[in-house]
Amino acid sequence: MQNVPGSENVHAAIEDTSTLEAEVRSRMTQGENIEQEVRDLTVKALSRQGHDQDSLRHVMGAVLKGVREGAQQKLQSSSIQAQTTLSPVRDAVAGLDSALAQLAAASKLTLEEAAGRAQTFSKEELTRLRANLESIENLFFETLQESASAAQDLVEVTMRDIILHAKRNGTAVGSQLKDALEALNHQLKATTYSQFEAGIHLTQAITDTLRQAAANVLTEVAERVKPSDKSGGHHG
Repeated sequence: MQNVPGSENVHAAIEDTSTLEAEVRSRMTQGENIEQEVRDLTVKALSRQGHDQDSLRHVMGAVLKGVREGAQQKLQSSSIQAQTTLSPVRDAVAGLDSALAQLAAASKLTLEEAAGRAQTFSKEELTRLRANLESIENLFFETLQESASAAQDLVEVTMRDIILHAKRNGTAVGSQLKDALEALNHQLKATTYSQFEAGIHLTQAITDTLRQAAANVLTEVAERVKPSDKSGGHHG
């Protein structure tokens, strides 16, 4: 029996998000630096996945399911105060926000570096990237809402509070997206026709930038987005 074309990639993506979910759940019950750990796990996952809306939703959903289940597990088995147990939920969501902001920063950096080398991408790729970038913050809120609805008791209350706080005060990814979209629109204006001969693919170039960031080779992306930037993780 032959494999359906692309089925291996789909299977790998599902396996990746299942692993991500389990790793996040484990960090929620045992980890210490939750925000950074969740951010790093998410960046690694984003560097292995596509950046279309479905892929992004799967990654966010896996992270938040791990957060939700890990927090509920810890609440049930812990004798310490609920607030102490729920604090990692805020940290984990802030870590996810920071990871998405790194994706936006990687997109901007990729566009800037290409422009500096006088390289261009096809108008189709740029338009697709714009649609994906414009959807990220909404996807973040939608997935958070879905996760809050699936949560129980104090975990649900905490997640809904995080959503309200983030909508009121802004997100790290929202802040980075403004800069990334500005750079993207600048490139789109300069691209008046379909440039298929560009020779480099935009999605692959962004993924390469993220992979370098995930491996701590490229500090510029990480430096642009500190974990505490605009995170919805803490009340001021």
